[in-house]
Amino acid sequence: MVRIRLRRVGSRNQASYRVVIADKEKPRDGRFLEIVGHYNPRTEPSTVVLKDDRIFYWLSVGAQPTEAVDRLFKQTELWARYERFKAGENVDELVEEGNKVYDARVTDPRTNPPANQ
Repeated sequence: MVRIRLRRVGSRNQASYRVVIADKEKPRDGRFLEIVGHYNPRTEPSTVVLKDDRIFYWLSVGAQPTEAVDRLFKQTELWARYERFKAGENVDELVEEGNKVYDARVTDPRTNPPANQ
């Protein structure tokens, strides 16, 4: 079974996470199929950036999110956009809407550098 889960990166006491697609039996920081985003809980508010189009694809082929990733999806309203995707809305519009949600969460430029750097 394929899971959407968090993979810990960063040094000791300064953890951040990548959101990855991985086989259920693999270790937490082991092999994975694809990186679909990142999450940094140490910023205020926490930084969450996801590739909505790839997550929609993996959910449509049966990937299951873990409980932690499910909470991230609810924070960023990804589940609502996924339901609209299943109803037939254009993926590009949903991705653009998701990017606006992720950009709105960035408040402090010292902890959240611009994406174009």
